[in-house]
Amino acid sequence: MAGTDNYHDAQNKQNILKLRAVLDTLPPFCQDFFRGISETTSTRTRLAYAYDIRVFFEFLHETNPVCAKMRIQDFPITLLDQVTRQDIEEYLSYVSYYEKEGRELTNTERGKARKLSSLRSFYNYYFQNERIERNTAELVPAPKLHEKAIIRLDPNEVATLLDQVESGTKLTKKEMAYHEKTKVRDVALLTLLLGTGIRVSECVGLDLRDVDFENNGIKVRRKGGYEAIVYFGDEVEQALREYLKQREHILPETGHENALFLSMQNRRMAVRSVENLVKKYASRVTTLKKITPHKLRSTYGTSLYQETGDIYLVADVLGHKDVNTTRKHYASMEEERRRKAANIVRLRENSRPEE
Repeated sequence: MAGTDNYHDAQNKQNILKLRAVLDTLPPFCQDFFRGISETTSTRTRLAYAYDIRVFFEFLHETNPVCAKMRIQDFPITLLDQVTRQDIEEYLSYVSYYEKEGRELTNTERGKARKLSSLRSFYNYYFQNERIERNTAELVPAPKLHEKAIIRLDPNEVATLLDQVESGTKLTKKEMAYHEKTKVRDVALLTLLLGTGIRVSECVGLDLRDVDFENNGIKVRRKGGYEAIVYFGDEVEQALREYLKQREHILPETGHENALFLSMQNRRMAVRSVENLVKKYASRVTTLKKITPHKLRSTYGTSLYQETGDIYLVADVLGHKDVNTTRKHYASMEEERRRKAANIVRLRENSRPEE
């Protein structure tokens, strides 16, 4: 990321370069699809599509006798019409477990659903543009997704986690050596995640100028590229102010001068670094829950919904474009609220059963 300190622009450039490299391994007609969706999708989404489509073509090259005789780059667009529904269903079965470059790769039902979604978008583009005659991918039913219980920290676990970040009492000797240098930063970072529910990518993308103490807000770049102000409370303010006092005495690496959160190498922290940091502290608090930065986001969303009961507010604060996304995550809580509503309204004064 040398030469720039705009995290989001740098990520987009990296994604564009990675996408070009993947496109070099795909048939030339694929270029049209990615140009066609460039105005309505993020670079991250397009890169994910490219990886998924490459796996599909590699599957055809590996399992189809006709495709095996030619390079993937030489596949004609007419191949899409020749692929059957059964071929795609076999592909989804294949990605449950396969090996590539010595690595074992697996996909759960959600992973397979995403791969089918990528393929549907791919096919739909060429079908709508009358480049192919059949939209075969649309005929394949999506894998049934089983609802997963939302993993979140209980209030007492949140307090214990932050206490552990401050004290480091359960860390190893080696970890404690680093803890003395990073404790103030780590407290600020985890307090911010727990106190605002922002995504880890939004957190590491923060610049110093994005923090506004006059209004107690931070400016984040949401998924989709738009900017939003997220407000924070007194605990977050205090933790951030403590960290910024320390941050003033750190000399960042060139190109990272504006980054809010710096690594031990004085460079902007990466998403993986924050994930490892959360895992390190959370594993000392609970062994039954696998806590990630996203689980901290769920913890905040749960607390906000419990306090307000306003699903639209939760959706807005978390940056969900569709409130149904939020409702899906907190459906069980809504169900409980509806159950409680059953006995709130009394129809008659003497409606209690006689003793």
